Order: sequence, then structure tokens, then C-alpha cells
Amino acid sequence: MFKKILIANRGEIACRIIKTARRMGIATVAVYSDADARAPFVQMADEAVHIGPSPAAQSYLIADKIIAACKQTGAEAVHPGYGFLSERTSFAEALAKENIAFIGPPVNAIAAMGDKIESKKLAMSAGVNVVPGFVGEIDDTEHAVRISEEIGYPVMMKASAGGGGKGMRLAYNEQDVREGFEATKREGLNSFGDDRVFIEKFILNPRHIEIQILGDQHGNILYLNERECSIQRRHQKVVEEAPSPFVTPKMRKAMGEQCVALSRAVGYYSAGTVELIVSGADPSGESFYFLEMNTRLQVEHPVTECITGIDLVEQMIRVAAGEKLAMTQDDIKIDGWAIENRVYAEDPYRGFLPSTGRLTRYRPPVAGWTEDEDANGRRGVAGIRVDDGVYDGGEVSMFYDPMIAKLITWGKTRNEAADLQIAALDRFEIEGLGHNIDFVSAIMQHPRFRSGELTTGFIAEEYPDGFQGAASTPELVTSLCAIAGFVATAEADRARHVDGQLGDTLDPPARWQVTIGEAVHEIEMVDGDIHVDGVPFDLSMEYDPGDRLIEAEIGEDELAVKISKTRTGFHLTTRGATHFARVLPGHIAHLATHMIEKIPPDLSKFLICPMPGLLTNLHVNVGDTVEAGQPLAVVEAMKMENILRAEKSGTVKLINAQAGDSLAVDAVILEME
Repeated sequence: MFKKILIANRGEIACRIIKTARRMGIATVAVYSDADARAPFVQMADEAVHIGPSPAAQSYLIADKIIAACKQTGAEAVHPGYGFLSERTSFAEALAKENIAFIGPPVNAIAAMGDKIESKKLAMSAGVNVVPGFVGEIDDTEHAVRISEEIGYPVMMKASAGGGGKGMRLAYNEQDVREGFEATKREGLNSFGDDRVFIEKFILNPRHIEIQILGDQHGNILYLNERECSIQRRHQKVVEEAPSPFVTPKMRKAMGEQCVALSRAVGYYSAGTVELIVSGADPSGESFYFLEMNTRLQVEHPVTECITGIDLVEQMIRVAAGEKLAMTQDDIKIDGWAIENRVYAEDPYRGFLPSTGRLTRYRPPVAGWTEDEDANGRRGVAGIRVDDGVYDGGEVSMFYDPMIAKLITWGKTRNEAADLQIAALDRFEIEGLGHNIDFVSAIMQHPRFRSGELTTGFIAEEYPDGFQGAASTPELVTSLCAIAGFVATAEADRARHVDGQLGDTLDPPARWQVTIGEAVHEIEMVDGDIHVDGVPFDLSMEYDPGDRLIEAEIGEDELAVKISKTRTGFHLTTRGATHFARVLPGHIAHLATHMIEKIPPDLSKFLICPMPGLLTNLHVNVGDTVEAGQPLAVVEAMKMENILRAEKSGTVKLINAQAGDSLAVDAVILEME
């Protein structure tokens, strides 16, 4: 077994690998860029080596620097995590030349499966179902249009070396192909150093189901059941679960055996994932097609660990050291249900725009990497696991993926795991930047999610006009009004004890009018008990001024509410939505009807940068006439190109930025008249 390994990655996956290595008694070496100098994974590792500036292309993607760090520290093996160099054959080959073990599959398997075009050809020759498409070289945009018309719309354009949702464009017509083909090539070149693109038929109402593969160097290959990853946004997975609510034992066996056969055809060993696209309209499960194989550890691997009890990182290390798998296919069981939500630095209330900046407050529901000693450690604490790589006061950088943490819950049933997600998300405190906690909580509560009727179009279909928060019941709103009245009383009681006030000390107000949306309730404290609209309300809670999280009992139910003060009340966040509670003392509440509401200004004449990013293209000049929907500019953020379009027709009056400028959020790019 190795005595020391180097992790050629960063963030939560670096922490993940270090955690297992430490349990195995293996020393670890971290490598880090300027941006990650104070990151948790650097502190967790036994040694750390600085490898360059913040951009990945100048640090994490330079194989020579990784190898130099291995030589400097005496690391015998390298675990690449996911992304970066994890699927680069040149990296694995370079390590082999230096007699450094690669904790991953053999080079020929990476080459065969990492190239989407070649992998589809291999799958076809092996008799595996593949999605209809064009798997050769595409010359230019005109060629792409002809191919798309032959296949039949809609089609998906994909960068051959792509992954993680990058380098993908869905085209419903010729215009979409013309607009997206070159952008797909650029994203492939910028993110993966390869601008080849292939085009395939897009299957309507598809489910994204993947099979976890694990093999050793002695010819043993197993499938560790499936994961359902259908809930995606812009082809980036948001929610993953294991097992799938769609897959039957017969389907699982058929998919698993076919994926094992494909893996065996390329001599695969280590952990890997075969991704399948499955027609949700075919309950037999026979309509499944090979999509691609990821020859690395997946972001969503924890849900498989939760239901199988197998530490995938440990198995990867043991396989790389030459050990045989200690289990057989018959040993692989399904115990309970696990769900993972990816907590991203993005603002779902503003079209999921990336959000970077400092985490002024970071409090996960359980501390990252903690676990019950007497239970399956891969399930965290009481079924709640947090995999993270950030810290309170740290920064989410523009240079890397915007994921803050992964929240994994395990329960005996799917509903139990989902309920635990909702409760844990309510207790997840993040401040300082936008995040998607409300959004993923809303998904967990959604009737369609609970029914298991999932497709990759779930988010687009259920939130066609964007996300405005989860729907709230009248009962929940009433509870929040009662909580707001309780807190207002406590705040007023604190205020009356402030020293140096004029006059006598007064009793705090005990009667409040609380308004949330259209709901208006009279809240009153009577002998220490809460009354709502004159009726006793069963509320039990504690609150000290300054608390940011309230744990309340309402009848027999528990409710966690994040709270922050506003000028006229509170923001209360729970169950996937943020509610503004206007709280007025009862004796002045009637005066609120005389307040004039401020009308927001019309910003439609401005093209505003929706996120921090780099302005890569500006398509218009002063004096140009534009039509509504016309592309005006392209902003690159978090390795993705975002096309900004005109909200209305007009003439360009003023341009405030040029291509190559780094823009802040809400920066005005141009003005129209």
C-alpha cells in the first residue's frame, strides 16, 4: 500500500480524498494555487505545495508542476479527483514515465472512453445501443447545419472532450445551430483544449441514469447499482439520488451487465461511471442508450456510498496499489435511499446567474466531514452528510466551479431522505453571496419530484418563468407571522433596557400587526403565550436578539427559520422561500395604509451585466438599431459563455464597456434610446 499520495485537485473533492487517505494511514500532499492558499484542503493535508497563479490553466492543469510536487515530497501516487487532469491520457502517461502511480483507470481506457466520438464508435462495435447521431469530424457551421437536418431536430451539439455540462448546446432549429456551433467549439477549446464537436439526436422526455462501475487489475468488474441524475440545469446536474425511482431490478441487471461488458472491452479498472440516456416513456427500461463514460470519480459518488456502504475513494486507492476487490457482484446490495443536492454559488432569483465573493457566514447543518462512529460513516451524522471545501469568511473564486458544498441525506425510504434534505437545507446558513438553497429545497417539496416522474427537462418545465421561491401554504405563513410577532416582542424588550434613554422605562409592545404577502395577522402576547387573531397558537421557541436561526415547535411539527432584520420587520427564510414580514406595533398599524409605494425605475433601456465576468464580444456600435431578442454581447463567467440580448427594440445611444473588460455585477454595458 502507498505511504504517501498527492491530490491533484482542490476544494471538496481534495478534502474527500484526504479524509479517506487519513483513515487508511496514508500521508497526503495537497497542491494549491494563489486563490486556494488558505483553503481547507490545504490545511487538512499533511503537506502542501504551491503550484502557481489562480487560473487553472497556470496551476492545476499543468502536469509538470504536479509531477515536480510529487518528486519534491516523495509522493508515490496521484489521485486526480474529477475535472482538471483526471481524464487526460497525457497526464497518466507522464506519471507512468516517472514511476508514479495514477489512482485511476489505464491510459487506453481513458483514451477510448474520454473521447466522446471514439467512445461512441467503440460502443457501437461492442453492440451497445447508442443515440443516433454523427460521430465524425464536422468541418464548419454549414456542415453542422446539414448534419442536424439529416438527423432531425432537436439535436445536441457536444464538445468531444467536454464534461460537467460545459461545451453543450441544444438546437431546435437551424438558427440555434448557427448561433451555437462556434460557441460550443470555443467552450471545448477553452475548457478542455479540444474544439472538436459531435452532434446527436436529442431524445425528448429523457431520463439521465448512470451506472457506477468498479474494477480491479485482475479482471474483476462490478456494477454498484445506478444513480438518477435527471434534474439538471444547462446540462449541469443539480440533484442526484440512488437508487432511481424508475429502475426495476430487471432494468438494473440489464443496464449493469451491459455497462460491465463495455468496461471489460477496454480493460477497465478503478472507479468509473457509464452514463445512459433512458426514455421515460418506456417503462420496460429497454430503451436506454450509451451516452458517455466518465473514467474518474463522479461528483455524485456519495449517494452510491450511502446505499452500498462502499468507500469508492478507498477502493480506487486499493485497486491502484494492485489489490483485488474484496467483494463480488452478489455482495452489492441496496440499503435505503440517498439524495444529494449540490449547493451552488448562484442566484436562482436572478436566472441562476453565477455569484462570487466572500462567504460572510457559512454554517452547514452538520460540520463538513463529520460522521457517526457507530453508524455507516459514509452517511454523515444521523443521515446528514456535508462534503465541502469552503470556510466561514472564505471566498468563492471566479476561477473555479461555483459549487459551495454537497448535501447528502440518507433514509430508509425516498421520502424520508427528501424530508431530511428539506430540514437540513432550512438549517444551512450562507450569507455574502447568492446561493441555490431555496431552489433545491423547492425541488425536494415538489409533487412531481415526490412522484418520481423525472426528466432532464424538469427544471425548464416546472419553472418556465424562473424561480420565485417555493409555494407556501396558509398554515406556514400563519406560523411565520406568529414567529415574527414573538421576535418583535423580544427585540422591543431588549430595546427598552438600553441605557441612557429619555423618560421612564416602558413596557414593550405586546400587540403587533404582521403582514406577509397578502396575509395580515394580529399577533399578541398574552401571559407569555402567543395569540394569532385572538386565538391561542401552539408555538414553542426561544429567541435572543441577534440569533440568525430559530428552532421552533409548532404543534407536533418542527420548523427551522433563518431570520434577518429589515427596516420594518424581518426576512424569514424556510421551506425553500424567503418571506418579508412587515411588523408594525398594533397601535400604529392602521397608518400603513397612508404610505406611498415606491415605483421601481425602468431599466429596460440598459444592457446590464447580470454577473461578474469577462466581456468577450460586443456585437453592436453606437447608432446601431437593434430588435428585441437580438444578441448584443457575450459575457464569460465560471467557464461558460452567456449571450446577453436586447429586452426591447431601440438604437444604441452609449457604450460603456469594450471586449476584454472585466465587469462587475450590474455594470451597465450599453444604453439604448
